[in-house]
Amino acid sequence: MGTMPIPKLLLTMSGPMMISMFIQALYNVVDSMFVSYISEAALTAVSLAYPMQNLMIAVATGTGVGINALLSRNLGEKNYSMANRVAGNAIFLGLVSYVVFALLGLLGSRFYFSVQVEDPNIIALGHDYLSIVTVLSIGCFGQVLLSRLLQSTGKTFYSMVIQMVGAGLNLVLDPIMIFGLLGFPKMGVAGAALATVISQLAGTALGVYYNLRKNPEIQFSLSTLRPSKPVISRIYGVGIPSILLQTVSSVLIFGLNQILVAFSETATAVYGVFFKLQGFAFLPIIGMNNGMVPIIAYNYGAKNPHRITATIRLAVISALCIMVVAIAIFQIFPAQLLGIFQASPDMLAIGVPALRILSTSFFIGGFTIVASSVFQALGRGLLSMTIAIFRQLVLVLPLAYLFSRSGKLDLVWCAFPVAEVLAGALAGYFLWKAYRKVILPLEEQGYQF
Repeated sequence: MGTMPIPKLLLTMSGPMMISMFIQALYNVVDSMFVSYISEAALTAVSLAYPMQNLMIAVATGTGVGINALLSRNLGEKNYSMANRVAGNAIFLGLVSYVVFALLGLLGSRFYFSVQVEDPNIIALGHDYLSIVTVLSIGCFGQVLLSRLLQSTGKTFYSMVIQMVGAGLNLVLDPIMIFGLLGFPKMGVAGAALATVISQLAGTALGVYYNLRKNPEIQFSLSTLRPSKPVISRIYGVGIPSILLQTVSSVLIFGLNQILVAFSETATAVYGVFFKLQGFAFLPIIGMNNGMVPIIAYNYGAKNPHRITATIRLAVISALCIMVVAIAIFQIFPAQLLGIFQASPDMLAIGVPALRILSTSFFIGGFTIVASSVFQALGRGLLSMTIAIFRQLVLVLPLAYLFSRSGKLDLVWCAFPVAEVLAGALAGYFLWKAYRKVILPLEEQGYQF
């Protein structure tokens, strides 16, 4: 962290995270890709279901962040009794979260769709899909939280295997269960949901095995499963900001769906496709940021300002280069990207200009994402949350609604690049302030690497 050349160190730290995040992103895309072969209504239903799925993932991963931080700290302090208690409470919180979302899915999935669209076909398809992925969401929470326990003790390889097995199984099961191959009944959208939850359950089973057999630093018992208010408070003290950041994304998607569905249900499907394609475009940057944060945090603690600035500079340049490639792909091949999801002529007519307009926001967006991660590394997590809320709720949603009043759908897409420019300016200002107040004083004090 303190001596390896920055380019080599950043690549070493980021590589495994990029692979893991790519695998995780497959879950979001594979269902939509295969569902698009059923009908555009099925694709729209899955797109409308995504905010609720994203909310589940937000709760799981945010809780995992808190567990990871607290567990790692106790292991570093050799407080194995408390570490075991944290791990047991992780299982308890996963079960509680599952019960909450299972009840929401069981009682509210049809209502969730009926408040968004009037098409009874989309409501029925969406209800089938969402009720399955929520009522059987134990695998979603189990896979994420058990992987986090492995990461906390440095078993990142096993964590990656869990994700690879889950994503690979989902890829295999989707066509089999959707289209009724190999003797299975043809289940359509319900088959896509079942393929997802079965894959997550397989990942959970593997997580149980690895934690019991390959993770000796943690010992499970019935006594550690007993909920502890101090432990849970500390977990969510760290995890709630992460949950809120991802919840903002769910609110954005839900709100935009309501604006877009006023134009057509196809517009909603287009945005759902773009959101998932965008995820792949930003994956390398997000993976790089996961490697960048500990490098900056370590050198901040070690008072090595030159390594901090060198890491930030390299990350920003790399992000901008990645975004140039992504923009080129979206500008040149929008029809081909939409073709992955069996786009109809109507969907192409809406989607081709949409992808071209939306992708213009990538360049500044790449910088904003890196800047937000720098703030986290320097212990200024509130700045990251401020930028996310400012961009998605204060800017994108009001601008999209305002532009929608013109009756021109292409103007709604313009809300994204406009918001990204303003959010990027705020991120740049915060980054300059962080340099002046945090990094520059270290340089003036004469600290060298």
